[in-house]
Formats: sequence, structure tokens, C-alpha cells
Amino acid sequence: MADDSRNIRQGVINRQGAIESYAAIGDSFTEGVGDPGPAGTFVGWADRFAVILADQLSEAATAQGGTAAAHGHFRYANLAVRGRLLDQIVEEQVPRAKELAPDLVSFCAGGNDIIRPGTDPDDVAERFERAVAELTQSVGTVLVTTGFDTRGVPVLRHLRGKIATYTAHVRSIADRYDCPVLDLWSLRSVQDRRAWDGDRLHLSPEGHTRVALRAAQVLGLDVPADPDQKWPPPVHRGTLEVRRDDIHWAREYLVPWIGRRLRGESSGDHVAAKRPDLLPL
Repeated sequence: MADDSRNIRQGVINRQGAIESYAAIGDSFTEGVGDPGPAGTFVGWADRFAVILADQLSEAATAQGGTAAAHGHFRYANLAVRGRLLDQIVEEQVPRAKELAPDLVSFCAGGNDIIRPGTDPDDVAERFERAVAELTQSVGTVLVTTGFDTRGVPVLRHLRGKIATYTAHVRSIADRYDCPVLDLWSLRSVQDRRAWDGDRLHLSPEGHTRVALRAAQVLGLDVPADPDQKWPPPVHRGTLEVRRDDIHWAREYLVPWIGRRLRGESSGDHVAAKRPDLLPL
């Protein structure tokens, strides 16, 4: 079964040839929050995935007798903005992705909707499907992303059933529109605490790296490391140290997050997409 699945994923590349352009749309996960870069920017899994795609294009050109300069032909845009809800992503980012018309679009959205009290994952999924249908008519391939298994994430553990329901919908939508799936629920390595940033809501640099590697695997690309590689044994932490970390987390992250919710604010207010055009890496 594993070999058959790999053959199916490999077909995404074989049918279309090397990917020469890629646009990422979504929220903080795709923007790269938790993976700091230079000058206050974020890197994140999508940026790291874009580098793998660029390398793949360069290697394909070299294998065909060309030069590594093909790396410069690869173009990448990242339209994601932290805090965005599904409808905002559909309104702000989907039209731009259609306009850019890249070979590949990664579409991760709905997570911020799902964690809000009272939201219905069935309703969110219906709106997500309409956006997928729209995108698949305009771009080469749409890579959709499931939610994480949050059983080990203290902030989101109680929402595990709701997230699982939405994840099942995303998989079904992918089947209907023949979309490859970046299945984060099954990526066991990101269930380790070290895959997460100090805010306990976003991935750490290592977590983002593992997601980028898994995204490349989904498209049948060779990767330099196994994204599900086991972590080293954790360092033992005493009860007092854990409690001190919990207090620090509540003061630095939880209280400000609650405050923004009460004021109707978003972490993405006044934030623009970091890479709104398809540009060479």
C-alpha cells in the first residue's frame, strides 16, 4: 500500500513536469510564524519547501544537459498573513493566486475558524471546498493541508474532535478534486513538544522544516532527511520548571491572545503578505 501511495504522489510530478512556480496561501502557519528570519520576518515551511522545489528544478535541468542556472527560473510567492480566517483568505489571497496562475498552490485555511467557539466544521468545509473548486480551474495543482493531531497541544487538545472532523472533510475534498494532500495529522514527529514554538500554537523552526520535507514527499520528490525521524531523548524537566514555563506562557502569550479576542483584534491587523509576487528565490 505504501508503494502504491508513493506512485500516486509521484504522478503529480510526472504528469506536469518540473514545477517552475509556486504560490502559498493561508494564515500564520504558512506565513511561517515561529520560524524567525532576518529583520523581523518569518521563514516557515512554505519558504523551505520553495527552496526544495527550486533545487528540484535545477537538478532536472542539469540532468537534461542544462545548467544549474535553471534554479533562477523558479518563482515563488507567499500570500499568507497571520490571523486570517477562511473567508478573508478566499477574498484576499485566492484571487491573487488565480491571477498569478502558478504551477502549484498550497492552500491551508480554516484553522483559525475551527478554533473559534461555536463554529461548525461542516460549514467551514463547504466554504473551503468552494475555494478549492475555484482554484483548481486556474492553477496547475492545488496542494491542500489537513490539521494537526492536537492531542499533545495543551491549548488545542479539547478541540481535537472538531479538528479531526474538519481534517476528514479536507481529505474528502482533495479526493473529489484530485488534489495532493499534505497530511499533517499523520506526521507524528510534530506531535513532539520540540516541534512547537514557545507560544504553543505555532511550529518551531525544526517543526516547519519537517513539514516542508513532508510536503516535498507528497509530490514524490527526494528529500535529504526523513520528516518523521525520531527526536533525541528529551531532557528531564522537574515539576517546578514545568510550572514556571506554564506561568511564563500564560503571561506572554495566553493573556495577550485573549485580550485581542475581546477587543476584536487580530495578530494580522496591518500585516501585508511578505512575498505578494512570483519572484525568483
